[in-house]
Formats: sequence, C-alpha cells, structure tokens
Amino acid sequence: MQGVLTGFAVIAVVVAVGYVLGLRGHLGPQGREVLTRLAFHVASPALLFTTLATADLSVVFSSRLLVTALSTVAVAGVFVAVGVVRRWGVGRTTIGALCSGYVNSGNLGIPIAVYVLGDASLVAPVLLFQLVLVTPVAVTILDLSGGGAKGSLWRRLLTPLRNPIALGSLAGVAVAATGLRVPAPVMDPLTLIGNMSVPAVLLAFGISLCGSTMPMRGADREPVLLAVALKAFGQPAVAWALASGVFGLRGAQLLDVVVTSALPAAQNLYTYASTYEVGERLARDAILVSTVVSVPVLVGVAAVLG
Repeated sequence: MQGVLTGFAVIAVVVAVGYVLGLRGHLGPQGREVLTRLAFHVASPALLFTTLATADLSVVFSSRLLVTALSTVAVAGVFVAVGVVRRWGVGRTTIGALCSGYVNSGNLGIPIAVYVLGDASLVAPVLLFQLVLVTPVAVTILDLSGGGAKGSLWRRLLTPLRNPIALGSLAGVAVAATGLRVPAPVMDPLTLIGNMSVPAVLLAFGISLCGSTMPMRGADREPVLLAVALKAFGQPAVAWALASGVFGLRGAQLLDVVVTSALPAAQNLYTYASTYEVGERLARDAILVSTVVSVPVLVGVAAVLG
C-alpha cells in the first residue's frame, strides 16, 4: 500500500506545481504548448531511446507480456468498436483506446513495482510492449488520420520513420537487438535530455487543468466514462482472467500482471492528444479520473492477491 500512495503522491505534487504555474501565468500563454512540444519532439524520444537501448529484449517473450498484450488489445478493441458505432472519429477513437489500455508504467509503475511487487524490473514487459509496439502504431494512426501524412502510399508507409516518438523507440530497439554500445559522450546528453520528459508532461498536464471545467461533462462524457471503466476495471479483470485461467499464473506472478494492468492511463497520452490536436479533453479527463479511481483498485488488488 505504501508504494501505491508514494507513486501517486509524486505525480500529484508535480501536477500541482504545473497547476500553480498555469494559474499564475509564469510560463506565459504558450507555456503548455512549449512543454508539450518539448516532451514530444525532444525529451520523450531521447527517453525512449536510452530506455530501450539498454533493455533486455528477452522479456518480450515472457508470458507476462502476452497477458499484457492481450488485455490491452481486448479493452482497446471494445473502445474502438463503440467508437465506430458512435462515430467518434479515427483520431478521437485512437486517443480513447489508448486511455483504455495504455498504463502508466513509467513514473507511476516503477515506484509501485518497487514498493508493492519488490522488483522494478517487473514492469519491463509492459513498458517494452507499449514503447516498441503500441506507441509507434498509435502515433502512426494519428499521423495518417490527421494532416501530417498526405501524398503517396510510399510516403504513408514511411510515416513511423518521420515521427520522433516512433523513431526514438525503433532506434533504441535496434541498438539493443544488435548489442551495440553507445559511447558515453552520446548517451549521457541523451539521458540528461530524456530526464526532462516526465516532468514536462506532468507540468503541461497540470497547466491544462487551469480554468477547465469539471471532468466528464459535455460531449466527452460518454467516451471518458467508457475509457475509465475499461482502464480501471476492465483491463485488470481481463488480465486476471487470462493470467490465472489461461496461463496458470499464481502468487507473485499473478499479482504482478494484475497490478500493472490496474495502473491508470499514462500522462504522456495527453501529450499525443495535444500534439495532434484531437481528443485533448478526452485524454485529460480520462487520465485524471482513472488516476483517482485506480488508487482504491490498486489497494484492493494488493490486499486480495498480495
């Protein structure tokens, strides 16, 4: 329980600082946009590269990853199906699907893994799955559905190679797969730049809360409710059913996959929504509400399975 509360406290403090910055206008009227662009185009690609370049890719073949992948696809698929029926649009539906299954495995998952599960490396499978596969696919869809990828089929196929998030992820995987050692004069500046990613995202998120209305109101109420329900309850329930019923996981392994699946939606999803100017309020509200709701869910999961 201490790990759950510690992880959420860290996020809450940084978001609160962002809110105060926005309230007082210290960063000017373009502060949020500058932080968002900094995170998307510079800091996040650097963080993804440095994280994946030194990662153990063997975790990709673990049963835990299969549970994560299948539970993510399941809840995202439900949101996509509803989005198609309700005609929410490709970009908005993509953001909602991400909010339904893309967990906060970094700045929240790591401290919870340390204090609740006892090993920070246990979040590696979900972290790698999201960085290597989910992120490049999602940003490519957002590129193709917006104004960023027009022209020939060849140009569209090369969309991932023009996106900084996807490029950073793929480059990191390539380095890890080949076993190359990146020289310190190259890796150290990238690490320093990458360290700005999480604070920039959280500060931008806090600024976005200034002057905003209460969550789950207006036209985004229905998709927000659906995304939060799928993220907070649907994904951990599916993960538990798959882990225990299909893969036969028990004890600590079962606790691991259910806890990581019960993590709230990641804050960097707001960066994607803001960058592509689609589903911004949906992302903001879904992240905020799922973060609040996930506290009792995670405490309950840890108490029952721990």
